[in-house]
Amino acid sequence: MAVQLRVILEEHSIQKLTLPTGIPNTVEDLVSIITETFQLHGEFELLYQDKDFDNQFFSVISTADLYDKATVKVILKEPVITLDLQPVCESGSSSTLNSSTSVSTHPASTTETDICPAHHDASSQVSDCASSSSSDTIILPDSCRPAAWPVPFQVPEFSRDIQLILTEANNSYRNTGRPFMDASVKSAIMQDLAKVIFSYTAYPTNQQILSVAEALVSKFPCLKEPGSFAGLYGWQQRIKNKMHNYRAKLRSRKFSYPEIEINALKRKHPADAVPSKNVKKPKKAEVNYLPPHPTGETQETLEKERLELIYEITKKNNAKIIADKMNKTFSSRRLEVVSLCPSVGELKERWPALFTEAQVSVIIFPSHQKTFML
Repeated sequence: MAVQLRVILEEHSIQKLTLPTGIPNTVEDLVSIITETFQLHGEFELLYQDKDFDNQFFSVISTADLYDKATVKVILKEPVITLDLQPVCESGSSSTLNSSTSVSTHPASTTETDICPAHHDASSQVSDCASSSSSDTIILPDSCRPAAWPVPFQVPEFSRDIQLILTEANNSYRNTGRPFMDASVKSAIMQDLAKVIFSYTAYPTNQQILSVAEALVSKFPCLKEPGSFAGLYGWQQRIKNKMHNYRAKLRSRKFSYPEIEINALKRKHPADAVPSKNVKKPKKAEVNYLPPHPTGETQETLEKERLELIYEITKKNNAKIIADKMNKTFSSRRLEVVSLCPSVGELKERWPALFTEAQVSVIIFPSHQKTFML
């Protein structure tokens, strides 16, 4: 017997789920059906409304608690992050490296750094660590993003005329309570917001979009929209649609944006040729998921660097050279990992330096230097 459930995905996203064969026997089967039907990512917990307690939400322990036309709420579980702090090789310069941190998350992420390789003997490791602890810290190419998503989000400074208009509209809103409705100004605001958002991520999450909308109406209360929750819903939808259009505009240009092109329908497997299916995008804490190649570099030139890197890994006392080449080939390596999904054995054969101690540790640099996570 077919059963229908009212599924609350987000505050303003409520869907109807039809189960032709009835409610599954286990909670895990129901979670799997909801995840596949609505294309959700991550781990979730289900809540249901209990009629005996004035429709208060309770955790779904058994599917026996559910019935036809029941209300189910989907709650995203936060990933567990474990930090293991370990001392770095001692060096005379204490201002360069503060500590070495090994980070494991679920799902796991790979990390790019520049400590000494672990293939050398003890004496060569000491000298390599000393050299890598110099003040000349190696960073990733300029094509990579310099920082993670800011918390809280900082609304950018708009052009002078837009700032003057919004300041006057704020004063009017405080006096009369009338919201600002000029569509052309809102369009200009959306264009500037899209540029700032893309500087952090090409695929903002719903939570990130919400943080942008909250920051915007907090700074300019005149932009609140009457009739929506906290005056945010309309801005959330505008930002989501604007980012979609912004990615489409960038995709039409000659300059390559790998993190956008990887999701183009022509690059997907025929079975996955659906815009919302198998979208490859960063997970939490991934700053440079699929960056462009450095200026002046191509896939062919970076492949030569990779072959030279395989030769350099056989030498001693050249941690600086290996780190330079690993940073230079970062974009090529990420493209290979994301698009081809090679096995660990294949990856170790092509990128042996990636499995050294230097490349699986996270370095915490001083505040005036940059940090990067894969």
